[in-house]
Amino acid sequence: MLIKNIVKFFDKLEDKIRGLLSHYPIIYGFLGGIGVVLFWRGVWHISDDLNLGSIASIVLGSIILLMTGVFVSTFIGNKVIISGLKGERKMEEKETKEIREEAKDLEELQDTLKNVEKKISRLEQKIEEK
Repeated sequence: MLIKNIVKFFDKLEDKIRGLLSHYPIIYGFLGGIGVVLFWRGVWHISDDLNLGSIASIVLGSIILLMTGVFVSTFIGNKVIISGLKGERKMEEKETKEIREEAKDLEELQDTLKNVEKKISRLEQKIEEK
């Protein structure tokens, strides 16, 4: 029960912070970057404390990435994989018209997503009022 409450607390806290920081993308980027660097710094120091050599680090890291299914997406990226599967051309090979059409499609998707988020927010408020 305690773990469930802690997870719920941090989930709500994350939603509030993301909502606030989304209005300040540069600050959001800096804070995200700092968090990522500090996380990896900690991982680096732990591996040093465990006296893991270079080869052991590569092997252990590869095993973890392969077991969790993020090896390929980490190094190549989902967008590259999906575009290859779809047979899409690289961005520099696309015509300006295609890029504008994709941008328009993305904007429409973002608008739809915003509407869905608003509806979910209203539903959450109604649920909390009860």
